[in-house]
Amino acid sequence: MSDSSRPLLEACDVSKSVSGPEGRLEILSQVSLRIPAGKSFAIVGASGSGKTTLLGLLAGLDTPDTGRIALHGHALEQLDEEARADLRRRLVGFVFQSFHLLPALTAEENVMLPLELEGSSAARQRAREALDAVELTSRRRHYPAQLSGGEQQRVAIARAFVHGPRVLFADEPTGNLDQRTGHHVCDLLFALNRDHRTTLVLVTHDATLAARCDSRIELEEGRVVTPRASEHA
Repeated sequence: MSDSSRPLLEACDVSKSVSGPEGRLEILSQVSLRIPAGKSFAIVGASGSGKTTLLGLLAGLDTPDTGRIALHGHALEQLDEEARADLRRRLVGFVFQSFHLLPALTAEENVMLPLELEGSSAARQRAREALDAVELTSRRRHYPAQLSGGEQQRVAIARAFVHGPRVLFADEPTGNLDQRTGHHVCDLLFALNRDHRTTLVLVTHDATLAARCDSRIELEEGRVVTPRASEHA
């Protein structure tokens, strides 16, 4: 089986609920999906449909009540929190709607941070290469407050990609951007997906963005309602 057809991420009958004032509230119910390595995948649905919860489970930020999730061959539900954190550090990158940049650090320093935590001696050089890839070399010494929303999101993308993750999770990556800037950010995400063969998993309300992905699912009240399982070569 080639890398492009082997599932990097797989979920089987995943369910999740939380305690509420009226008892248990079901967030996800028997969700299954399969995402081959190097492909792009969208999770769509209305607010409250369980999209972000599913993204967190796929990334190992939480564990399902029932069902199983495998990331790069690792059964996440069988790992403790420390082991899941180590797996994320090695294999996963995140891009969020709200950027989550540290305001006291420059763009370059924000991108360097995950590499410095790993003890990399080449953190600065690799950060500059990552910023160059998102066309922000000239802004590397600027602080987040000195950058536009689109520039801050591009810094966040550079930070997510700088350590060469196998999979990038993006939660509404264009939600705080205007349409033109959002399109540019999306182009960058798909270019990095294509050029680096990094699996891209998006949560989005944007139907146009979802349509660019190789496959997608739609959630409604925690259940898959319209699976789209095209897995193009």
